[in-house]
Amino acid sequence: MSEYKLSPWSLKDLFPSHDGPEIEAAFMNLEAKADEFEAFREKLTPEIDFEDFMDAIKALEEATIAAYNLSAYPGLWFAADTQSQDAQALYARVQQFMAKLQNQTLFFSLWWKNLDVKVAEKLMSISDGYTYWLEEMRHFKPHILSEPEEKIVNIKDVTGAQALVTLYDAITNRYVFKLEVDGEVKEMTRGELTTYVQGADADLRAAAYQEMYRVYGDDGPILGQMYQTLMRDWFAENIDLRGYDTPISVRNLVNDVPDDVAKTLMDVCEANANVFQRYFKIKAKWLGVDKLSRYDIYAPIAEADKTFDYDEAVKLTLKAFEDFEPRVAELAKQVFDDDHIDSEVRKGKQSGAFCASTVPGHTPYVKVNYQGKISDVGTIAHELGHAIHSMLAFDHNVFTFHSSLPMAENASTFAEMLLIDRLLEIEDDPAVRRDILFRQVDDAYATIMRQAFFAMFEVTAHDLVAGGATIDQLSEAYMENIEKQFGDAVELSDEFKWEWVSIPHFFHYPFYVYAYAFGQLLVFSLYKQFKAEGNSFKPRYIKILEAGGSASPADICAEAGLDITEAEFWQGGFDVIKEMVEQLEAIPVE
Repeated sequence: MSEYKLSPWSLKDLFPSHDGPEIEAAFMNLEAKADEFEAFREKLTPEIDFEDFMDAIKALEEATIAAYNLSAYPGLWFAADTQSQDAQALYARVQQFMAKLQNQTLFFSLWWKNLDVKVAEKLMSISDGYTYWLEEMRHFKPHILSEPEEKIVNIKDVTGAQALVTLYDAITNRYVFKLEVDGEVKEMTRGELTTYVQGADADLRAAAYQEMYRVYGDDGPILGQMYQTLMRDWFAENIDLRGYDTPISVRNLVNDVPDDVAKTLMDVCEANANVFQRYFKIKAKWLGVDKLSRYDIYAPIAEADKTFDYDEAVKLTLKAFEDFEPRVAELAKQVFDDDHIDSEVRKGKQSGAFCASTVPGHTPYVKVNYQGKISDVGTIAHELGHAIHSMLAFDHNVFTFHSSLPMAENASTFAEMLLIDRLLEIEDDPAVRRDILFRQVDDAYATIMRQAFFAMFEVTAHDLVAGGATIDQLSEAYMENIEKQFGDAVELSDEFKWEWVSIPHFFHYPFYVYAYAFGQLLVFSLYKQFKAEGNSFKPRYIKILEAGGSASPADICAEAGLDITEAEFWQGGFDVIKEMVEQLEAIPVE
């Protein structure tokens, strides 16, 4: 069996290099495809022939595939090296080019959204494989602008909101954090600093958090101003111009999740804050303190500080997948075989982790910053879960193979739970086993409660900025948010008022974060079915993943007998967490 080693990814399956003839050819090819597609404009009438309609869709599909591949290259290159001027330049050029391309092809979606209902329904009924995509586009009909207005928005986004997000990344990913470890002051990336945030040394945990928010806090006023500007842009476009009811309604429509379902999810999360508060009180006892500090949220309980080398971590993960379903393990292995994973920690590399799926048939790209902790092993499983989800949906077209955000966390969190089962099966050290169990609830907190309260803060922040709030008032609102989240179970310190400017999702994708809570609570329900049903569950679950983005979350969940419109469904996920907390309560404190 081959040995897996830390390495950067290879982007050669997209383009051999950033300055070769292939890149320029891709630009020219896309320009030609856009020009060809424009020829369909005169055929888009209420009496359009179905054959012409499908020819237009196929032409748009070809252009979209080419556009996704060209866009992916500089985006992935920039993530791997945010300080590369060549990467930044190509990234900016591609963004500008894509805005132009989007404007050239915009006429189709505007025509489709405005088409008579009866004509549209007839065309959808015979557009096999494209029906949901076409239906989804028409959901945006009440919020579209005129073609000239839409073109202006696309052009200005490149030099406005998108440029500001890129600048945020460039600033924050060059941060150097200093931490004294074993008498030596070390310089490190955010990813490296995070290992101490989750480490066994309480003093280092506190120092790491303090250093993180010292650095972010020093730039807090400017980062906060960038956030305010992005929120004003979001409000001006989506509320003032497009007529959405609320700022979060924009994300809900993209997710195809009704506003009331998203609100029900967050209401249930808020009502169950006491579940995790109860857990944090248990954790305080195990750590031997009267009250948990915010520094200690992710502290390991066990004295054992076990680490895993990269090869061991990958093989553990693949074995967990194979035990569930060999096909799943083979798909995950493909990411490594194709050199589509960037696993090493480097200066200038984006912190955190992600999985980027480009087009059907092209192995996804996975980015992690592996440092040997159990949580890092979980991150590998999580991101490979995303890749598996995409590959299982390869039979769909480019418009429907990407799952919606709420469903996107399904396979990833399920994969983590498979890994946990595998770790508990092979681990005989009671301290490590206990640490794994505590980390399972830690992860549930980070994925559900933390993200739900993030979304609640975003709702509040957008309202505050619309009312002219200052950056200090946003910081105060954030502190109120986490005070409500932790209740009397956790002691907070003042530097956490800057945590909100350190959350990239707030800047990149407003209201993205509730999708994590959605996905985790969904997975708890599904995993409970798996444990109860065994092998008979697997085909049904694989079918859910194979659906990709070819149906609404509600319809895909209905396939598994789940009703996301009911508060009881979300409460069921918290009931699983309560059982975990009760198991921990039953363990005598040593």
